Amino acid sequence: MWILLTLICLAALAGLHFWWRDKCASLRRELQLQMEEYQRQHQQHMLDVENRQQVVFNSMLEGLLLLDKHRKIYLANRAFKNFFGSKIELRGRTIMEALRLHELDDLVKMVEAQGQVLNYELKMPDLSERWLQVNAAAISTSAGEREGIILVFHDLTRLKQLERTREEFVANVSHELRTPLSLIKGYVETLLDGARENPEVSERFLKIIDRNTQRLDLLIQDLLTISAMESGRIKLDLQPVALRALADKVFIDLSARAENKGTKLVNEMPEILAQADPHRLDQVFANLVDNAIKYGRLQGTVRVGATKNEQGLLEVFVQDDGPGIPAESLDRVFERFYRVDKARSRDQGGTGLGLSIVKHIVQSHGGKAWVRSEVGKGATFYLTLPESVAAQE
Repeated sequence: MWILLTLICLAALAGLHFWWRDKCASLRRELQLQMEEYQRQHQQHMLDVENRQQVVFNSMLEGLLLLDKHRKIYLANRAFKNFFGSKIELRGRTIMEALRLHELDDLVKMVEAQGQVLNYELKMPDLSERWLQVNAAAISTSAGEREGIILVFHDLTRLKQLERTREEFVANVSHELRTPLSLIKGYVETLLDGARENPEVSERFLKIIDRNTQRLDLLIQDLLTISAMESGRIKLDLQPVALRALADKVFIDLSARAENKGTKLVNEMPEILAQADPHRLDQVFANLVDNAIKYGRLQGTVRVGATKNEQGLLEVFVQDDGPGIPAESLDRVFERFYRVDKARSRDQGGTGLGLSIVKHIVQSHGGKAWVRSEVGKGATFYLTLPESVAAQE
């Protein structure tokens, strides 16, 4: 009896042992699956976080560069790669391996020595004259151990260009003002010293003073016009403008100047209507025709006309038969104060701002202005204007 009970207990214990072993194995498998799922979710979460960080970093306008403690690139965002024109994978490379830029490598060494460098200006070694402002700092642990360096790059190119333009503008204005002011001052002093007692000399000097005063007034008016246009303070009064009638008016206004040079004014403008501000368009025509008369040849011809181009815009032209414009000056004639022949332009009384005003007015109408010329074959200035809706109907 006891032997039977013992065998039954042993069998029960053996069954319990095998059940518990299977149960433990099942629990281990379930736990293993849970651990694998947790690891997968954790890896996916880390990947999502890294992707979100990468999206944020790549959406920044500033360039971002992160170096590890061995000076190797750990992260470089899209803006940084665009700044430096890099197409290769940068991660894991040193700055010299990836960019071969000694100035940036020297900056990293300065940060390691000083802890941070602020407002460092870096000029890119290329033809685009790109300037970058760099703020850099070392990254350290709470124990003070260096872990790497972070560098943030801001594009200063536009500011540098504006600064250079402002300096050139001030220098040009000062130069343009100095000549007439010096003449006025000199002739006034001569008159005060006794020349006014001679009527012939006095009258000649006063005419010179008057001519230079008008030149100063014209320069100031042109400067005010450009300033108002660039700041957007001028509002256009758009309406249908008959271009042929406008050209006739400008020809009448400049007829005396044309007669003095024996210039023939030819109006080939068709009967078309432009949607434009008549006052501003009158400035454009007056500047272009006046220039054509000034720089055209003696006994020459000035023509104005227009056609409609493939985009449905009116393409207006003003043509002269003068000496033409050199190829190297074609892209610069619309710049402020730019003159192809400086001495001749000043003798003619120009301010150097007329074509710049033309460009601004045309652009404010949604068009563009350009010139074509060959040396010895005259020059033709073109501009586009929108056709009036009334004309289209």
